[in-house]
Amino acid sequence: MMLEIKNIQKNFGGLVAVNNASMNVTKGSITGLIGPNGAGKTTLFNIIAGNLHSDLGEVYLEKEKISDLKAHELFEKGVLRTFQIAHEFSTLTVLENLMMVPGNQFGENLLYSWFKNSIVSKQEEEIRAKAIAVIDFLNLNHLTQELAGNLSGGQKKLLELGRTMMVDAKLVLLDEVGAGVNRTLLNEISDAIIRLNKEKDYTFFVIEHDMDLIEKICEPVIVMAEGSVLFQGSFEEVKSNEEVIEAYLGRGIKQNKALKS
Repeated sequence: MMLEIKNIQKNFGGLVAVNNASMNVTKGSITGLIGPNGAGKTTLFNIIAGNLHSDLGEVYLEKEKISDLKAHELFEKGVLRTFQIAHEFSTLTVLENLMMVPGNQFGENLLYSWFKNSIVSKQEEEIRAKAIAVIDFLNLNHLTQELAGNLSGGQKKLLELGRTMMVDAKLVLLDEVGAGVNRTLLNEISDAIIRLNKEKDYTFFVIEHDMDLIEKICEPVIVMAEGSVLFQGSFEEVKSNEEVIEAYLGRGIKQNKALKS
């Protein structure tokens, strides 16, 4: 098991955001997490990623407890999280954004920069070569020297995905990768996720409202409502489950139609 979430509870004052939630993410899977707005999905992701501490419960990565670790410590263990709004270095190129990702670079150490410049140069060339390979994998070659701030929303999402490839992530938490992305680029993103899963054995945990994307890439799908796990199964099982339909219907007809389409 890649990720085990056990009885997580998170309150904000009198608001229960996550309510005794337990779920597992199997190694090598692309597991979807869906639910109405306010279901607790993003709060749970923030807890897993070390951005928030839970009030109760524990999180395990390959049987190692990670509940108390901070985001940078989880990064070192191969847990990376993307955001609904992409976080890029807007004044750096696509290539430079990728080269910034690996930690513990010799060039960041003043002594290495002064006295062991050949070691710094060798590592930088290795990182550059890896970044170029990532760009090629994601079909972003035409944007290699483009400033990241000039990219479209979908291209920024692809760049974020590329950043996870720079450190060979074990577990990638994708938060609404489809938000604000046109259908053509969304197909490119979903294809890249599937390739990373199949070819490089990445494990993904995906929050998403786009049910077409969930259906295309996710197995299984976990449904949250009011901070708790409501249902888990295949997409076909999820979309025909009466409790799930009721949860979406209670938040509006439009969401329910999106689920059943």
